[in-house]
Amino acid sequence: MKYLQECGIILGITLVGEWLKNILPLPVPAGVYGLFLLLFLLCKGILKLEQIETTGNFFLEIMSVMFVPAAVGLMDSYELILPVLIPLISICGISTIIVMAVTGKAADWMIHRRETSIKKKNGGLKS
Repeated sequence: MKYLQECGIILGITLVGEWLKNILPLPVPAGVYGLFLLLFLLCKGILKLEQIETTGNFFLEIMSVMFVPAAVGLMDSYELILPVLIPLISICGISTIIVMAVTGKAADWMIHRRETSIKKKNGGLKS
């Protein structure tokens, strides 16, 4: 029964995300609305992590299986992709490197900011 309740909560948040996508005139995927709604509910304490943790962990564990249909679809469309394969691979590689670099710089900035904040709290003493 617990799994059914957790699935219901996650499905409800997903459906609200779909509803928001249809209502709001922004070019944002429904899943993003759902994720932000879930984050908001968790941060405000309206929804407790324990209420969705087990099913959420299960979904994370099987996430790679969910990409199989997309991969099969790409293999099925090989003839259509072949003329643009080199540019597609190049764009994927370049965008991956850019995302990795920006994520690394953002993480460095956040770590530096946290260390500076800790030093200020400790009166300049190193912890």
